[in-house]
Amino acid sequence: MIVPSGRQLVPMLKYVGKPLLLLVLYDLAVVVAYKLMHWDWIAMPHIPLALFGSAIGIVVAFRNQSAYARWWEARILWGSIVNNSRSWARQVTTGMLSLKGGEAAELKEMQRRMVYLQIAFVHALRQHLRKLEPWIELARVLEEREVAALRPEKNVPLAIQEMMGQLLLECQTREWIDALQWRAMDESLNDLADAQGGAERIKNTPMPKQYEYFPQLFVHIYCVLLPLALVTNMGWLTPLGSTLVGFIFLALNQIGRDLEDPFENTVFDVPLTSITTTIETNLRQLLGEKELPQAVVPVDGVMW
Repeated sequence: MIVPSGRQLVPMLKYVGKPLLLLVLYDLAVVVAYKLMHWDWIAMPHIPLALFGSAIGIVVAFRNQSAYARWWEARILWGSIVNNSRSWARQVTTGMLSLKGGEAAELKEMQRRMVYLQIAFVHALRQHLRKLEPWIELARVLEEREVAALRPEKNVPLAIQEMMGQLLLECQTREWIDALQWRAMDESLNDLADAQGGAERIKNTPMPKQYEYFPQLFVHIYCVLLPLALVTNMGWLTPLGSTLVGFIFLALNQIGRDLEDPFENTVFDVPLTSITTTIETNLRQLLGEKELPQAVVPVDGVMW
């Protein structure tokens, strides 16, 4: 996620990059052909630019709104994961109690394992959505045998949730929690599963191809027509006017394309690394640990 840091004119111009450069060169070619080569036929002053621009603006705005809705839903889902991770750790650390003597050490170790599995879950889900290997992250918080058991799994976050459910059942069997506590904690796992399913739905369901193809096609056609309609009145200033207007449409088109996939591990994504690091920090604090991971800071204006 790009972090706002004041005016950045040059990065804004670079944002549309090659299409903007091609538009400038095309504008220059049109004005040279009209003014120096006297190709009067190239001018089309009667093209209804305002009408075309309004229609294309509506189409692009609708596509961008849909793309942002996907991005914002992804952020809401991860907000739910943050909240449920904290709830799970709180339930584990404050709701479990041993009524038998000599089990305090075992209970404490069980609490640590259950919280660490939740930490592993959020890191595994982040890597799962980005289609990256999770093993380095998991090796930090899980035992070697647990990591080895997860390696054959196709859906590692789901497998981790299965392990958490098994530990929860063991806690009820050993009477460290009662039936009501088991139900409440199982609901937390269900909410985490719902959030994972929502994130996977966004990841695995791309925007309809028409949403990507037609707005881009309309914008490019409009940029081609711009200098032809302006050259009669603007003359040598045509590249200036055409480039400014074209930049707006090209940028709007690019914004929608960047936002439609929030889990692609690009600078426009939801900042999953920052979110999962925050979750790990919070959960380790609830365990009473003092050695905490460093907070993620923006790198070159980007929060990962």
